[in-house]
Amino acid sequence: MNDILPEAVRKGLEEARVAMLRKSNRLCVHDGDNVFRLRRIWDGGFSLDAAGAPLLRGHVALYDGPRHVADCLVIGSEEAEGERLYEYKRQTAALDRPPLDYAPDSERPAGLIPRLL
Repeated sequence: MNDILPEAVRKGLEEARVAMLRKSNRLCVHDGDNVFRLRRIWDGGFSLDAAGAPLLRGHVALYDGPRHVADCLVIGSEEAEGERLYEYKRQTAALDRPPLDYAPDSERPAGLIPRLL
């Protein structure tokens, strides 16, 4: 179907599709003080728009809006079809609390009933 559309219409449709992806996607990557919106994400990598995408290497943080989702170690990138594709070697989920340095007590009661006088 795209073969019979004029070039200007095809270009407009592609720009509208990219704009819709930008609006609907809240995911972004933080590299120091720089923030870049993700175009898409998959198991083992993510992509940015090729126009403003830097060559990222090393540690970056993934965010979903204001919520920290994961820390990643980016090892490679390439450009394909208007996207810069990044692969990561390691992805660690971000925790909302610090990790425990002890084993939790398994015999602890789930809830206590207060003593009535």
